[in-house]
Amino acid sequence: MSDSELQMQVGHFFATPVAATLLEDSEARNADLKQRIFAERDREDSIAASNLGGWHSGRPMEQWGGPRVEEILSAACQMADRLTLDRSGQSVRINWSTRAWANINEKGHGNEFHYHPGVYWSGTYYVDDGGRATDESCGGEFEIMDPRGPGVAMYAPSLVFDEGGHNTGGTNVRFTPRAGLLILFPAWLYHQVRPYLGPTQRISIAFNLSVDDSRQP
Repeated sequence: MSDSELQMQVGHFFATPVAATLLEDSEARNADLKQRIFAERDREDSIAASNLGGWHSGRPMEQWGGPRVEEILSAACQMADRLTLDRSGQSVRINWSTRAWANINEKGHGNEFHYHPGVYWSGTYYVDDGGRATDESCGGEFEIMDPRGPGVAMYAPSLVFDEGGHNTGGTNVRFTPRAGLLILFPAWLYHQVRPYLGPTQRISIAFNLSVDDSRQP
């Protein structure tokens, strides 16, 4: 049988959605957020979480971040709505419960690989990329790990499955921070922040979305 005669169906299963968008009006939004984040840092010491150095806010940012944080979380919920279906493939109406916090990384600071248990979606918004958007030597990239681990690349690391995607099986993928960029990903996906090496600060807002059962229609 020749290749032209071979008939087959191919399904791509176990995909991992990672979505990104640039929010409008980011310059004004980020100026306001910077002021609020620095003020909160002056009031509260950093807590210890996945951060390797840097400052990680403790109080929920919904309590002190102002309306600009609400804009970011509203956009994230819209993204989550478009990416979340029921088991029959139908759109569902979900009331998302949010929890946000701020991070400031200076030279040498980063976040170790981790995941966010007990929630459905997680995400990051960049208030200040610390120069990384135009200078790759600044570091501070957001990095995700193939949830299947190294198994898909252990036998023949130069080969990949034809998954109709980015040919990233068994590897890590990095995303370049950019002021105004909003990224959404499954909360169980292992991720980290590469060390920031620039001369200023890398400032981000991280958040979780969970299903608020008490508010379901």
